Amino acid sequence: MRATKPLAFVYDRSAGHAQRQLGMRLAACRHYANHAGWALAGWCDLGDHAQSMHRPQLSALLTAMRAAADHREVLCLVHTWERLATDATHRLLLQQRIIEAGGRTVTTFDESDRPPSVIPAGRTPATPHREWTTALDAIEGAR
Repeated sequence: MRATKPLAFVYDRSAGHAQRQLGMRLAACRHYANHAGWALAGWCDLGDHAQSMHRPQLSALLTAMRAAADHREVLCLVHTWERLATDATHRLLLQQRIIEAGGRTVTTFDESDRPPSVIPAGRTPATPHREWTTALDAIEGAR
C-alpha cells in the first residue's frame, strides 16, 4: 500500500563556489515541494562530480528512490532540467535512470517527464516522445 504523500528527492549539482546560487535553487525546490505537499529528501553533487558522468550523490538518490518506490510515489525534483545535465542526451539518460528507479523528474517550473497519458489537461510533456526515442535509439545503436 502506498502512502498518499509523494516523496520528492531534491537533486542539484554545483561545480564551483557559487554557494549562494545553489542555496537559492535549493530554497526554490523546498518551496515548490512544500506548496505541493510533498515530503523532502535531498542530494547534491559538488566539485568535479557535478560535471562528470559519475555522480555519487545522484547514485545514492537513486538507491533511496528504489527503496521508497515500493511504498509511495517518488520523484526527483530539480530547479531546472539543466540541474541534471546541460547536454540533452546526458539529461535523457539520467531521466531514464530515475524512471528505472521507479520515479519521475519534475522541475520547479511545473515541467515533468510524466507520461502524456497522466499529464493534467492544459499541460504538455517537457520531453516529447520523439526526443526520447531519437536519443535512446542513438544510445542503443552505439552499444
